[in-house]
Amino acid sequence: MVRSSGTAGFESRPAPVASTRLTNAIAASLAIGALTLCLVVTLTVLSSKIAIAMPLAT
Repeated sequence: MVRSSGTAGFESRPAPVASTRLTNAIAASLAIGALTLCLVVTLTVLSSKIAIAMPLAT
């Protein structure tokens, strides 16, 4: 069985889907979102530790 070159599969060069500026903007927004999520989780853990450490007022 002889395979003809370039007709199927991943032989050809990929076509650009988006511009470089758009790709960089998406990457930057995802990085900012990840940092924000880490900050929220850190603040939640710290505030829960502070709340647990406080004695109950009766």
